[in-house]
Amino acid sequence: MSADGRHGVSIIAFIGSVFSPYYAFARRNGGGDPLNHCALNVAFYNDSRKSWAMTERGRAHVHATASSFAIGPSMVAWDGDVLTIEINETTAPIPSSLRGVVRVYPKALPRRTFDLDAAGFHSWQPIAPCAHVEVLMSQPSLRWRGAGYVDSNRGRAPLEAGFESWHWSRADLREGTAVLYDVTDRSRSQASLALLFTPSGKIEEFTPPPKVELPSTRWKIARQTRSDGAQPARVVKTLESAPFYARSLVKTGLLGQQAFAMHESLSLGRFRSGWVQAMLPFRMPRALR
Repeated sequence: MSADGRHGVSIIAFIGSVFSPYYAFARRNGGGDPLNHCALNVAFYNDSRKSWAMTERGRAHVHATASSFAIGPSMVAWDGDVLTIEINETTAPIPSSLRGVVRVYPKALPRRTFDLDAAGFHSWQPIAPCAHVEVLMSQPSLRWRGAGYVDSNRGRAPLEAGFESWHWSRADLREGTAVLYDVTDRSRSQASLALLFTPSGKIEEFTPPPKVELPSTRWKIARQTRSDGAQPARVVKTLESAPFYARSLVKTGLLGQQAFAMHESLSLGRFRSGWVQAMLPFRMPRALR
């Protein structure tokens, strides 16, 4: 998020795009090479418009090393101090250019991984929970600075095979970054994480505040967060509203402070449905280069 709160960006580099209908089809037919289903998902938000791209590319058009990951004409690279994302994508469903650079400067690298399920099939690593971000885009013309965050999810099974839903949020506090994770697996068992990451790299667990039900999206996706009793939570703006996913800006109360949180809710039960799978190619095209 930008320092003035007017702009936001989410960037996800996928190796084995978990929401790809092409990857799901390949797995059902005995294939499913992760490197044949890669994408750079980019979403920019500001007061008046949104730019969104997620073009899938195959093995012949991706290249990974220990410090870089090229997906078609876009590139993610780490030099030991800064994560540089060179963006050269086309938006969907209405084509337009997304070109420019985003740089992320971590304040610390905690180097700890958390399992999200009892079997250990899915893990989450908060790589740089506290970071500074610089955005310099030529198309659309954007230039801003703000606070950011880098994490990674890895899995040895499809998300929809293990989970029914999850709710996640990240908020900047005076002491650092707070992250909340609430997951429900296919057996309806629930687990949660409530963590505070300091700029020095320290990780502190805290007691999760009470659950708060937020208004459902227009696709009837349930949204839930946690908030201190004295600080009721509310949705400030819905940034993404899809048949199985919602990304929102939420005002909440954590550790005695009011904060704005980037929030997501994911319904894997909805994602498994055939009609949702049929809709995905309109927002997730597959390129030949």
